[in-house]
Amino acid sequence: MEIKEVAQRSAKIREQYHQLEMKQDGHPWTTEQDALAFLTDAALVGRQVMAHQGSWPDGHDQQLLADKIGESIWWLSVLADANEVDLDQAVTKFLNDKASQLKG
Repeated sequence: MEIKEVAQRSAKIREQYHQLEMKQDGHPWTTEQDALAFLTDAALVGRQVMAHQGSWPDGHDQQLLADKIGESIWWLSVLADANEVDLDQAVTKFLNDKASQLKG
């Protein structure tokens, strides 16, 4: 799947969640709440990687790790969209810049 498709699908799914939030909370989450939700999932990625490496006592769950990595990418797409950042351009620029820096 290409990054542009990830961004499009992510936006559609986020809109569906906004509808659920309206029913539950009476309003959709703010971008700040989305950012906090992303940080929570990113922390769970870290915890699962630590468990996989044997440095965290909880059992490693490969599917949970994969799910949380996928969800973190989804959140990043949602946050990029909410802040008018083109995800495809941002990732491409980052990778190009890092590759150039490492060439010396």
